Amino acid sequence: MAGNGRLHPLTFFTAIAFIVIGALLAAGGAYLIALKGSWYYAITGAAIVLTGLLLLIRRRSALLLFALVLFGSTIWAVVEVRFDFWQLMPRLWIWVLLALWLLIPFVHRGAMHGPPANPRAARTPLAAAIVLALLLGVGTFFHDPHDRPGRIDVEAAADANQPDTNAGTGRAPGDWIDYGGSPLAQRYAPLAQITPQNASQLKVAWTYRTGDMPGPGDPTETTDENTPIKVGDTIFLCTPHSKVIALDATSGKEKWRFDPQIQSPIGFKHWEHMTCRGVAYYDPAMHAAAAVSAPAEASAQPASDTAVTADQASAASASVPAAPPAPVQTPAQTTALAECPRRLFLPTADARLIALDADTGKPCASFGKNGAIDLRANIGPFTPGGYYSTSPPAVFGKLVIVGGHVTDNESNNEPSGVIRAFDVNDGHLVWNWDSGNPDATAPIAPGGTYVRNSPNMWSMFSVDEKRGIIYLPMGNQTPDQWGGQRTQQAEKFAAGLVALDAATGKLRWNYQFTHHDLWDMDVGGQPTLVDLQTAQGTQPAVIASTKQGSIYVLNRETGQPIVPINEMPVPQGAAKGDRTSPTQAVSALNFNPPRVTEADMWGTTPFDQLWCRVKFRSLRYDGPFTPPSEQGTLVFPGNFGVFDWGGISVDPVRQILIANPDYMAFTSKLIPREKLQEGATSTSETSGIKQARGTPYAYEISAFLSPLGIPCQAPPWGYMAGVDLRTNKIAWMHKNGTIVDSAPLPIPMPLGVPSLGGTMVTAGGVAFLTGTLDQYVRAYDVHDGRKLWEARLPAGGQATPMSYADASGKQYLLVTAGGHGSLGTKAGDYVIAYTLQ
Repeated sequence: MAGNGRLHPLTFFTAIAFIVIGALLAAGGAYLIALKGSWYYAITGAAIVLTGLLLLIRRRSALLLFALVLFGSTIWAVVEVRFDFWQLMPRLWIWVLLALWLLIPFVHRGAMHGPPANPRAARTPLAAAIVLALLLGVGTFFHDPHDRPGRIDVEAAADANQPDTNAGTGRAPGDWIDYGGSPLAQRYAPLAQITPQNASQLKVAWTYRTGDMPGPGDPTETTDENTPIKVGDTIFLCTPHSKVIALDATSGKEKWRFDPQIQSPIGFKHWEHMTCRGVAYYDPAMHAAAAVSAPAEASAQPASDTAVTADQASAASASVPAAPPAPVQTPAQTTALAECPRRLFLPTADARLIALDADTGKPCASFGKNGAIDLRANIGPFTPGGYYSTSPPAVFGKLVIVGGHVTDNESNNEPSGVIRAFDVNDGHLVWNWDSGNPDATAPIAPGGTYVRNSPNMWSMFSVDEKRGIIYLPMGNQTPDQWGGQRTQQAEKFAAGLVALDAATGKLRWNYQFTHHDLWDMDVGGQPTLVDLQTAQGTQPAVIASTKQGSIYVLNRETGQPIVPINEMPVPQGAAKGDRTSPTQAVSALNFNPPRVTEADMWGTTPFDQLWCRVKFRSLRYDGPFTPPSEQGTLVFPGNFGVFDWGGISVDPVRQILIANPDYMAFTSKLIPREKLQEGATSTSETSGIKQARGTPYAYEISAFLSPLGIPCQAPPWGYMAGVDLRTNKIAWMHKNGTIVDSAPLPIPMPLGVPSLGGTMVTAGGVAFLTGTLDQYVRAYDVHDGRKLWEARLPAGGQATPMSYADASGKQYLLVTAGGHGSLGTKAGDYVIAYTLQ
């Protein structure tokens, strides 16, 4: 120890560190007070500065003062967040470490003067404060305030007797022929070999690598979101660069591959993203079972046991056209069928729709021009990469029906979001439905152009083959954040669900979920069709998951709500030249998050937490649906939504819905055109400066993160959840996943992380998910959400898994692990099959 005339160097440096830490905290805290935020940081910062000054003048009271800081911080933290360990820890751990440092003899012995006279009396309160904080940590570590345990009790007979939901469709129970398992999009495999009792025994059966990796010339958002399909003994998949590969379902060995050699006049780097979610399959023997059009009487009238009024039934009947006569097979179509009897339809990143022989992988020359249709036809000019179909088309009867992705926020003069139906044999246009001109469904004239900038449908269709209806989850008219120029026609069909007659393209009904959408609340998930058991009897339902968190349950014949939907008042005050809807539609079945408060701001330390609080207070936020602003607005739920394109899965026998809700806040800021900096750019659809040319504003959008890249709002950020569809209540909800692959240190903290990609369920009572930010595939018991098994993936798994059976009846789980560019998960090119060993 230094002599009585001077400080020990360790005490001196400790004092300086305290003064600096306290000054930074006090300065930030003063700014937070000016924004009408918490006084804690300013007061605590001042106390820490004073602690440092007392150390400089060698006062023992420095230890007493810091004991008070730690005691006060502990009490304040409990008042703010109760007993939530993962919110208490970042508030306290730095102060606990500093307190422990002060108790080191070489540090505090330099403080020799002043009260208390006994050095032990100075150390004891500080030690007590440390013990209290540590006991609080230990006591709360095993308590999870966000967990919602529960169980969905199902009759034993339902567990034991699983019917084949593919019966009558021509699809074998061991196949996964459509993106969502079947046209009903339930993401349900009627296979029961894997159960909660044996799921832990799953092992890798085979691994295949596609060889398609992101390259230096690719856009940041190069993503592998593919869900393969399985037909007979073959698996078909597509890659981000639109390559199609056929694999043997039992061994994973390659049968053939097709490379469309996608092209771009400017290269791909300046595109916003590149992905292929899947291919579609056509078999004349199977699809002949789908009616060309359901009879008007059968498809328009609700079933006798559905809860709809006579007026509703009459209105639905009036909107349905009479069924056209069945088409006659032409000689050319007969030749085409002989050439390619079983077909795959591939949407490419350069806006083509290609028909391939499913047996050989060769283009079907009779389809379109040399096997391809140019989807750029009749939509007008666009920036390369600004229009193409990222998702598989739908097949109904002898039609292949395709939508298209339109780049968000590029300008107010983008391509049409038209839906087009082509003949599966020769590719001629049969009908088109353009939300900007919805009544003109006859094929457009060769020189015509569809309505520019009409809302698009970029996600996956679902099809009710029995009723002849196709369901469209709709986006909105770009740009997303300012809608002052939107047309009445565009407003009618945006951000909702549209039901079309699949044979003619005529409108059956539509229901809007977000009115005058200013928050990018596209309906991203594929609608799920299921016959629900209700108090009024079995009702044919369509279930739509949405970004805002509501799950809308409608009668799929009439569009009338089965689960109540209420119009709720929302914040007002749009930007200049725009408006807001006074209310928004909220379903009684929803995963809508509670309103964010300053106490919900998070961080790894008090410093980034303080930064997040300042940022939160500087943004406009009046709750969900707060309008975009020049000030900057907190958007929560954010642009990825509570539910995105992964949708939900449904066990139609047990009447259980499985979902993976996410909770990540975003920020948006409108930038007047005259204030826009030269060269401002965007790196993906969910970050950077959006030009929105032709409107008064550009805007900036980003995830609400601290300077360390950590979410500003507290965890959990991702869950697995189960809904009992017999009661339409959330039965269980558990946080899901760890930060092992997204934190600076690979520590598997179980905070619950976001997931992109959907769930799938099996007749065995097991659900699967791969989409979390950590690289795992996991299995869950559908009854209570208990995690049954997990396996490490070699790359990010941001795709929806599927399950199938081989010729021997062995059940497999199939996973795509290729990573996601904008989420920053590890890139790869893996397709992995698991089975019981």
